[in-house]
Amino acid sequence: MQWLEAYKIPIGKWAEKCVDWLSENAGWLFDAIEVFLNTIISSLLTILQYPPNYIIIALICAVTYFLQRSLALTAAILLGLLFIVNQGYWEGTTETLSLVLASTFVCMALGVPSGIFLAHRPRLYKCCQPILDLMQTLPSFVYLIPAIIFFGLGLVPGLVATVVFVIPAPIRLTQLGISSTPEEMLEAGDAFGATKFQKLITIELPSSMPQIMAGLTQTIMLSLSMVVIAALVGADGLGVPVLRALNTVNTALGFEAGFVIVVLAIMLDRIMRQRKHQK
Repeated sequence: MQWLEAYKIPIGKWAEKCVDWLSENAGWLFDAIEVFLNTIISSLLTILQYPPNYIIIALICAVTYFLQRSLALTAAILLGLLFIVNQGYWEGTTETLSLVLASTFVCMALGVPSGIFLAHRPRLYKCCQPILDLMQTLPSFVYLIPAIIFFGLGLVPGLVATVVFVIPAPIRLTQLGISSTPEEMLEAGDAFGATKFQKLITIELPSSMPQIMAGLTQTIMLSLSMVVIAALVGADGLGVPVLRALNTVNTALGFEAGFVIVVLAIMLDRIMRQRKHQK
C-alpha cells in the first residue's frame, strides 16, 4: 500500500491555503467580528463584575424563581453561588459565565434561524448534515489554530472556537422541532388562510419550543465544556486554574476549580431547564 501513501491527498495544505487566503483578504471582516464579540463580552463582564457579588447572587436567585417557581431550587442555587464565593472563584466564574452567555447568544441567534431555514428545505439540510457532523466531531483543539491566526489571543478566539463547535446543536434541534410540527396543525393554518410567516409564528415555533429549549440547554452545557480549551488561547475564567493545576500537577487546585465548574454547570442546567406545567 506504499503507492497509496505516495499519492497523499493534501487536505492539510488545502486548509492552510484557505486560512492564509482568508487572513490576507478578509482581515477587515475578522476585525469587525472581533470588535462585535469583544463588545458583547466586555458588556457582560461589566454587568457581572461591577455590582457587588451579593447583588448578582440575589438577581440570579430571583431569575431562578421566576423561571422555575421553586423555592427548593432557588435555595439550592443560592447555596451553589455561596460555595463559589467561599472557594474564592467568583471572578473566574463571572468570566466563564460571560463567555458561556456570549457563546449562547451568538449560537442561538445564528442557529435558530438556520434551523428554521433548513427545516423548510429538506434537501438542503441533507447536504448540510455532513458539514454539521464535521463541526461537532472535529477535535475542538483544531479550531483554535485558525482562531488564533484571525483573532490573536484572548477571549475572542476562545469564543469563536466555542461557537463553531457548539452551533450544530441548536441548528439540529430547531430543524427537528420545526420539521416535526403536526401536519394537522399546518393544514388548519392553511384552511384559515395563514401565510408562511404567520404559520411559523403561531404554529411551528410554539410546537417546536421544547426542542428549541433543549437546544438552548445543550448550547450552554457544550459552551461550558469548552472553558478549559479556551484557556489555552488566553481566555480568562475557570479554565485557567484547571490548566495551571494540570501544568503543575496541583491536585488541590484542580479539584477546587473542577468542583466549581461542576456546580456552575448544574446550576445553569437547572435554571434553564424547561419547567413542567402542573395540571
